[in-house]
Amino acid sequence: MDGSEKRGNRRSVVIAGAGIPGLTLALALAQANGPALTVTVCDPALSAGAARHAGRAYAVAAGGRRMFARLGIWDAAQGAAQPIHDMVVSDSRLSDPVRPVFLTFAQEAEAGAPFAHMVEAEPLVAALLAAAEAAGVLFEPTGLLEATPAGGTTRIALADGRVLEAALLVAADGARSRLREAAKIGWVGWSYPQMGLVATIGHERDHAGRAYEHFLPSGPFAILPLVDGGALGHRSSIVWTERSADVPALTGGGPDETLAEIERRFGLNLGRLALERGPSAHPLAFGMARSFRGERLALLGDAAHVIHPIAGQGLNLGLAGAAVLAEAVTDALRLGLDPGSPDVLKRYERGRRFDTVAMGAVTDGLNRLFSNDVMPLRLARDVGLGLVDRLPGLKRLFIGEAAAARGPQPRLMRGEAL
Repeated sequence: MDGSEKRGNRRSVVIAGAGIPGLTLALALAQANGPALTVTVCDPALSAGAARHAGRAYAVAAGGRRMFARLGIWDAAQGAAQPIHDMVVSDSRLSDPVRPVFLTFAQEAEAGAPFAHMVEAEPLVAALLAAAEAAGVLFEPTGLLEATPAGGTTRIALADGRVLEAALLVAADGARSRLREAAKIGWVGWSYPQMGLVATIGHERDHAGRAYEHFLPSGPFAILPLVDGGALGHRSSIVWTERSADVPALTGGGPDETLAEIERRFGLNLGRLALERGPSAHPLAFGMARSFRGERLALLGDAAHVIHPIAGQGLNLGLAGAAVLAEAVTDALRLGLDPGSPDVLKRYERGRRFDTVAMGAVTDGLNRLFSNDVMPLRLARDVGLGLVDRLPGLKRLFIGEAAAARGPQPRLMRGEAL
């Protein structure tokens, strides 16, 4: 057929990108619709399987955990999921002998459940891949060259010369999405003069499920608990925000010097430290697509939005997008409607635009407020943190944000079937 394949046409969805949001969407659609919908995931990185995610870990909020449980993969990933039972927030200079605690979170988001888990990415992705394959998702370890909407479908040219046709194309291909650019969807964003350093640290003492957020003048230094393991018995992930200009000096002197810099920021609460993996450095930026949709195109995950990691909500925004889009497409199919129609895509955008912009503004504002050493600002923010710590209602609001439990939730994130 001239190297082309037609897969379902008006009852077919193609997802470009096999990251966690793209795989979650594929699994949700396949489970909810069965053989009535053909779901294909295209990504050259599929040939590497879950191993390409080794060493990464993410904070998964309560809504994401409920969705993974509903999709049947939480049990498989739970062995790599460390509950976050409480969080301590401090604000100090690196040279300060004492780091005063201004804010603590210890309440649960719901009875018997923490507001978040730190989940290692490799077993989570492995569980998603296995469940998606079992549900009938098709995998194509190749890239997309172009997509052309025409005649009620989208014609998708693959890098290996084949052509697919689908009612809906989902761009989950990252912050530099070629599909977004080809659709001429605008992008508003800026780079921060900071880099995010990510590493896995071994330590002697049990973290007891406690996370730390140290606000330093160069940016936040987060210590996030992981499941036990490693040479010292216990592990944590650090997300270390540092001025870009200082990163080469901090990381270029070899593992021993890098560990010494980490120890200065990490503190002595958890005993002796060891550098188990990393650090890897990532430029930090803010970005938001002017629209989350095009003609028979939906933007998902980093293709739609990139935010500062200060609140650990990047993945949770992508998961919420997958839940809303899966719900909109499935409801349309059950009514006999076109899953790639403007009405379906408008519903998706309405369901995610406000919360995404709001979270982006919050993270940008927090980073600008805390990543400095201006004394009046330091005094103001420390007083503010102290007030939040003393006002239970306001603290519950912050916990709700951290648990991604504010406002109406899509069905999957409530733990309900599509």
